[in-house]
Amino acid sequence: MQGQPDPDRRNLRQIRLAAIVMAATMVIWMGAQLLGRNLGLPVRYVFLFDLAAIAALVWAMFVTYQVHKARRGQTSQGATDKDK
Repeated sequence: MQGQPDPDRRNLRQIRLAAIVMAATMVIWMGAQLLGRNLGLPVRYVFLFDLAAIAALVWAMFVTYQVHKARRGQTSQGATDKDK
């Protein structure tokens, strides 16, 4: 029987994915900056790498915030269940 995944396990997967995205984004961004300088790419093309990195980091921040909000909701709900 396959039910809904445990919320803690789902949150852990989301946080792990966000961490991987953040780390990979920074490594790829630094490599793109180095490659752009060595190849002599125009600044407007290198700026695209910056925008892509910002978009990935904003996405990771959004996912992290959602997990934080979900965990806060679980703890406050758990506290009210114990009070009953």
